[in-house]
Order: sequence, then C-alpha cells, then structure tokens
Amino acid sequence: MIYDFILVGHGLAGSILAHTLAAHQYSVLVIDQVKPNSASNVAAGLMNPLAGKRFAKSWLADVLVPFATEFYQKLEEDRKVKLFYPKPILKLFSSVEEQNNWMGKSAGQPYGDFIQAVYTSLPPSEIIRQEQGGILIDKGGYVEVALLLETLRQIRQERDEIINEQFDFTFLTVESDSVHYKGWQARNIIFCEGFQGAENPYFKWLPFSLNKGEVLALKPAIPVPTDQVYNKGVYVLPKEDGSLRIGATYNWRNVDEQPTVAGKEELFGKIEDILKVPFTVLEHKAGIRPAVRDRRPLIGTHPNQERIKIFNGMGSKGVMMAPYLAHHFVQVLSGAEDLLPEINIFRYITLYREHY
Repeated sequence: MIYDFILVGHGLAGSILAHTLAAHQYSVLVIDQVKPNSASNVAAGLMNPLAGKRFAKSWLADVLVPFATEFYQKLEEDRKVKLFYPKPILKLFSSVEEQNNWMGKSAGQPYGDFIQAVYTSLPPSEIIRQEQGGILIDKGGYVEVALLLETLRQIRQERDEIINEQFDFTFLTVESDSVHYKGWQARNIIFCEGFQGAENPYFKWLPFSLNKGEVLALKPAIPVPTDQVYNKGVYVLPKEDGSLRIGATYNWRNVDEQPTVAGKEELFGKIEDILKVPFTVLEHKAGIRPAVRDRRPLIGTHPNQERIKIFNGMGSKGVMMAPYLAHHFVQVLSGAEDLLPEINIFRYITLYREHY
C-alpha cells in the first residue's frame, strides 16, 4: 500500500493533523513512540484568547477559538468522551496601577466579544485574592490533553494506522515521487515532532526557541470553585476532582524534561499571590515547548525536498491553534488554499540558504 502521508509524531499537533487528514479521506500512517512526559501530555490544555504580558488578543483568535471549540465538541460527540471544558478566565489585577494601565490600554484594543466583564473590585473571598478586581475573559476553557491524545491514538489504532516506535532517519529514503521508511511507502512525509523538530536534519535550520515549562497539581485545603479559571502570573485551573493545575514556568536556559526545585519555588511564589488557603502538592512535571522566535508556527514544505513537510512550532498555544491550522494545511495540501505567510517556513528561507 502507498499511503498519502506518513506522519512522524503524535502529540497535540500531529494527532490533530492525522485526524484531520483522515477525515478528508487521505490515507495516513503515524510513527510515534509514546512519551508520558511530552509537552502535550504535561500541558494543562488551556485555551485563552487573550494572553501574554501585554494582554493582547491572540493572533487569529477570532478564527482559531470557534474552530477549536467546534472541533473538540464534535470529537466528544463522536467518541462519547468529555474532552473540552468551556470556562471563562478571570485575569486578576495585582494593583490599582494595573487596573489603570488596563483601562487606558483597552480603549484602543479590538477585543471583540472576548471580554465578558471588567471588575474594578470583587467581594473578599476566603480562597482567592481577588479584591483588586480583574477581567473576565469569555470563550476560554481547557482540554483534557492526555485524554485527547489517548482518544485520537485509539482511533488510529482501530484503523491500524499507527506504529509505536521511535523514528530513525537512517531508514528514510526520499525519491522524486515518494518516500520510503522501512517497509512503508508514502507520497509525502510530515514531521510533527514537537521540540525534537529542532534536531530534525531537514529542519534544524529553522529558528526554534525551545523552552521548558513546569506545572504542579495541587490539592487545596478548601475546594476552589470550578466555574472559572484564574490567572495572575500563573494560571490556576480548578479540576472537577477538586485538584488544581498550576502553571507554568518559562525556562530557556535549562531545556530538559526534569522538574526542578527552582521551578517549584517559582510557582509557589506566584500561587501565594492568588490562593489564600494551604495546599499539598500531588504532582510536579516538566515539558519542553516547541516555541519559535517570532511566536508563529512552522508549517510548510522543505525548500529542496517537495515530499518532506513540517507541522510544528505552536508553543504553548497548540490547543487553540492546531485544529484550524490542521484544517488549513490540509486545504493547502489539496491545492484549495495558499499557506498563510505568517506560518509558512519560507519566511525563514534566508536561514536555510545560510545553513546550506
């Protein structure tokens, strides 16, 4: 059999792309070794249309958010599993000065309908430090990423479309009209390797800016209401089982998958700015984000190898970006659309020429 696509990697980006390709009647074979500590499995799965230190609307949020919401809800319906939890996000002010900065800045920002309410103060709470008020962000929420990956993997397994092994480049042969890997043949190969894409021999010229994120799972002494997510330096995501997910740190220096004492202490310091109640630590994990210098994904075809493609670089926003960008890339591969220039790897063609 000649597959349309071999996909390498089945994290958040790769699994959603494989599912989207299959939904458009393309034949796929996924090669991926399960890694419990992958960034996708560690991630809390937060979808936040307004993010970053400048608190601006995320790139393409008006398109990405509704598309992602529909994607997860359809998958829930098809597989009879709960994956997506729509929740508003309460961005807490830390001071009157921050309130004033927000009020001055918000007038010129096209936030659309992502702001549900702005509070200059909130009633005292025995659990949350919220007296300074905050901004209630609409159309946010979170995805149970580990369960999502398990669900999509199960679909590929049911169709005999996934191989659980580490990809070995020494077995890859590229010809003018096809690629060969061990005993398999395909018309194209797409690399969706997450942070390992930075070492891919075909794409190591791309400007990945890998960084490590550490997260905690906590059990608070008093249950935190689950009707919203809190954000103030870190997110506090109340889960239905009474636990909290806290994150995340950003570390560009020591980029590995090992949790650190320094990371835990950094999170503890920020948690104390939000939570008033004591807690116990249930879990401490770390993952590596496949971020990019300009904070845009890396998608497209290799400059000198038409059969080799990449779908990567979504950093911490994969939950929000991957469904629409997978759909868009499938349209590009079919010839129905042109690849968005903001995500096209050809924006870095000068780096390729310098490298080769």
